[in-house]
Amino acid sequence: MSENNQKSQSHGKLLVLTPGMGAVGTTFIAGVESIRKGLSKPIGSLTQMQTIRLGARSENRSPLIKDFLPLVDLDDLTFGGWDVIPDNAYEACKRAQVLKSEDIEPISDFLKGIEPMPAAFEQKYVKKLIGDNVKEFTTKKDLTDQLRTDIQNKIKETGAERAVMVWCGSTEVFMSPSSCHMSIEAFEEGLKNNDESISPSQLYAYAAIMEGVPYANGAPNLSADVPALTQLAIQKEIPIAGKDFKTGQTLMKTILAPGFKTRMLGIKGWFSTNILGNRDGEVLDDPESFRTKEVSKTGVLDTILQPDIYNDLYEDLYHKVRINYYPPSGDEKEGWDNIDIFGWMGYPMQIKVNFLCRDSILAAPIVLDLALFLDLAKRKGKKGIQEWLSFYFKSPQVEDGHIPEHDIFIQHFRLKNTLRVMGGEEPITHLSENFESYT
Repeated sequence: MSENNQKSQSHGKLLVLTPGMGAVGTTFIAGVESIRKGLSKPIGSLTQMQTIRLGARSENRSPLIKDFLPLVDLDDLTFGGWDVIPDNAYEACKRAQVLKSEDIEPISDFLKGIEPMPAAFEQKYVKKLIGDNVKEFTTKKDLTDQLRTDIQNKIKETGAERAVMVWCGSTEVFMSPSSCHMSIEAFEEGLKNNDESISPSQLYAYAAIMEGVPYANGAPNLSADVPALTQLAIQKEIPIAGKDFKTGQTLMKTILAPGFKTRMLGIKGWFSTNILGNRDGEVLDDPESFRTKEVSKTGVLDTILQPDIYNDLYEDLYHKVRINYYPPSGDEKEGWDNIDIFGWMGYPMQIKVNFLCRDSILAAPIVLDLALFLDLAKRKGKKGIQEWLSFYFKSPQVEDGHIPEHDIFIQHFRLKNTLRVMGGEEPITHLSENFESYT
């Protein structure tokens, strides 16, 4: 199919649903509206700003991704979500203190029109989060039924043709898969029996899949990454992806570690600490929620560095991660990394990184890209786990037996090749264009 023919297809409105309308969710929504009004640019979004090379370099074909593939236009996005705090998107955006007033006020009327639906929530799963905008229920089956009704009603209310869901809520306590997660039947029985192994984020994932809505998990929670829900996604032909948005410190690790490995430089230790003062920081002040995040953040280096293969370089690597709740910093997270490396003849060197990042500013374009790519994936007939979206996650969800890829450059290469194939083009190998003459 030609590029022009692909772009000429009409797709109708797409509803983006966000469980969680806090800092990340409202920054995403506000940013999209600001871009639509010409007040800002979609910086950080691959779907909006990145080009994609097609064919040989000599062909000089490098359209924007959004011009190559039939992605939904930003003007056709509409929004809905849930939150334990009843503030509308304007009030929540002001409370989050991510964006300046001069960026919020020009779109205030739009934001005031987006009010959160009552959340499916139990405080035992997020102990530091308090709010009364929550659903009443008898069983967790009741809750999923209510969420499914919410989805149906919001699609009708917004005039959308279809929806996607991206979890933008808080980090839940650490959980491991249990017997109720092993099959669809066991999971649905667990819903009826109020099984404590089923957390709120799993309820949202189940409701989304049952309603034909692609689902992405932006937190490290145990959510759609259990056999029951991956089976359900395949059965219902729904694409899913996760988990945990790759934003600040882990983003830097997936950029730096591949460089050290490429040059065969050894690493003795990697100490990471953060201070964060937004709602996410407060939630992570609970040890059980931090444990969930810790597992997500610490799994990156082993997969990239392969200490089992490069034991001389990485076998004794000591990796420590800390997150500290510090209210004055707000959403402006600060991450420090001390990296002890060694080189020729074992001589030691040190690298220190101080990343003063803005968590929600880095996460918002990820929400946008995931929404557009998952919608595209569904329209292209893809179902189940979308490993090609690993680029966006700290803990990429992969098929059973597959090893997650954490090297951001390999992730990016795979994402673009998947897009090329979906657009009817050949994947790129980066072999020389006159490779045949050398063989």
